[in-house]
Amino acid sequence: MKFNVAQLLKSPTGARREYELDEDIGSLDHDIRPTAPLTGKVRFTRTAAGVLATGSLHTVVEIECRRCLQSFTAPVDFDLEEEFVPTTDVTTGAALPTEGTEQALLIDEKHMLDLTEVVRQYLILYREQYPLCDEACAGLCPVCGKNLNEGPCGCQDVPQDPRWEALRELLK
Repeated sequence: MKFNVAQLLKSPTGARREYELDEDIGSLDHDIRPTAPLTGKVRFTRTAAGVLATGSLHTVVEIECRRCLQSFTAPVDFDLEEEFVPTTDVTTGAALPTEGTEQALLIDEKHMLDLTEVVRQYLILYREQYPLCDEACAGLCPVCGKNLNEGPCGCQDVPQDPRWEALRELLK
C-alpha cells in the first residue's frame, strides 16, 4: 500500500488526492488472518508539515472465539487518520528533521507514503477485543474441554474443594 506523493508535496497546503483501495492484506501480520481484501477510500491532503491520510476502510478477518476457541469471521471497519512527514525536501532533496516522529509515519526519500504499518496497527486496534462466535456461546467444559455448544459433555459437576466443607455444613 505505497503511494507516490511527490506531486502532492509540491502542491500548496490543502491540495488533495483520493484513491480507492482494494488490497490483499494476507501477509500483513501473522496474528491477522483476513478473509477479504481491504477496501475503502483513502484521501491524502497536503498539510504544512506533510500529508494527512484519512479514510474509511473495511475488511473481514478470521478470529478465535474466547469461550469455545472455534474460528469465525468478523468484519473490521475503521476510520484512518494519520499525518505523514517527509524525510527529504521534494524540491531540493535536502534531509528534513524527523526526530520524534514514529517510523511508520515517515515518507521515504523517494516520496513514497507507505500505509502498510499504519493499517496493521489500526486492524489490531479495531478488531474485536473479546471476540465471541455468538452471545450465547456456552464455551468449553472446564473438566474435559468439550465444546458445550455441541451438547452437554456428561461430566459431573466440578469437584468440590474439601476446605469449604465446614462452610457448606453451616449453610444447611
